[in-house]
Amino acid sequence: MSVKRVGVAGAGTMGSGIAQLAALGGYETVLHDPQPEALARGAEKLRANLERGAERGRWSPEDAEAAAGRLETAAATDGFAGCDLVIEAAPERLELKRSLFAELERICGPDAVLATNTSSLPVADIAAEAKRPQRICGMHFFNPPPLMKLVEIVAAPATDEEVVAAATEVGERMGRTPIRCTDSPGFVVNRCNRPYALESLRMVEEGAATPEQIDTVMREDGGYRMGPFELMDLIGIDVNLEVARSFHRQRPISRWEPSPIQERLVAEGRLGRKTGAGFYTYDEDGKRSAGEAAPAVDDARTAILERVVSQLVNEASFAVDEGVATPDDVDTAMRLGLNHPRGPFEWLDELGAARVVAVLDGLRERTGSDRYDVAASLRSRAES
Repeated sequence: MSVKRVGVAGAGTMGSGIAQLAALGGYETVLHDPQPEALARGAEKLRANLERGAERGRWSPEDAEAAAGRLETAAATDGFAGCDLVIEAAPERLELKRSLFAELERICGPDAVLATNTSSLPVADIAAEAKRPQRICGMHFFNPPPLMKLVEIVAAPATDEEVVAAATEVGERMGRTPIRCTDSPGFVVNRCNRPYALESLRMVEEGAATPEQIDTVMREDGGYRMGPFELMDLIGIDVNLEVARSFHRQRPISRWEPSPIQERLVAEGRLGRKTGAGFYTYDEDGKRSAGEAAPAVDDARTAILERVVSQLVNEASFAVDEGVATPDDVDTAMRLGLNHPRGPFEWLDELGAARVVAVLDGLRERTGSDRYDVAASLRSRAES
């Protein structure tokens, strides 16, 4: 199918960013928000970003002017009539999204593609009450969309292949790198990144290392831009905890069990930078106070890094074994979606399967926890 006109429902940071990509990609673009102030603010921000991008040489002034000319705003959802594809970027509330999709099915033609930008809700659940669930897919962009190159194209069980192909083509014309995945908890990026925080928290629970030691090793030895505790403080420990709870509700396995450390900090109101204290303390300007912990000792640095990376590899292997995505797409997603220095399977190539499995087996034996059970494909690769 040919997509010429794209609608975006929701004019917040995500919605206006997605609309900007659509307009720059050459599509007639309709932006809607039920709040008039939010719609005006989103459209104004979009046009300002187009001008700023031209000033910085990201695209030409002519391209910016043409993209702005392709943008329309709609005060009501009826403005989506005639759109070939509509992407919703509404708040993460299931009933709200279901209601919006029912409205879009009424307004748009029977062949229109309806995509959700959800990051946490199953696409199948959103489409459960739809008349045409085969026309619904996920298009999960990352924040902020104009800077983050990844888009996860999510196929629910009922989604037509033509719909997946159309969403993929639109993502490419928007200048993003689409990766395909099945409809499962967290899709690729949010799922495969679970161990980055959770395994680091386990080490702190055990007294094996301090947050500062782990952050230092992950940055200096692992090449990550931020350590897991710095990142949780930035995102918000309450936000991170709610994501962990959501995963565990969807699949109550020990690997995804939230950490009591997070529970305690949230109960104490230590939510990270936004409250001035989390794993670290911050001044009024958000500058982190100097830590007291000594750097990790040399003989522990490799062990700390290998423990976190081995669980990243293991989670990614479980995801591939379940058919969520291919190894190449997982690596692409983790590099582009989270700016990881390497994808899990690139880490696996570097460390070797035998080493990764030895780390996990050692943790399984020492702790007695099934959170270190090894994915079948990873075990097979180590044995061969």
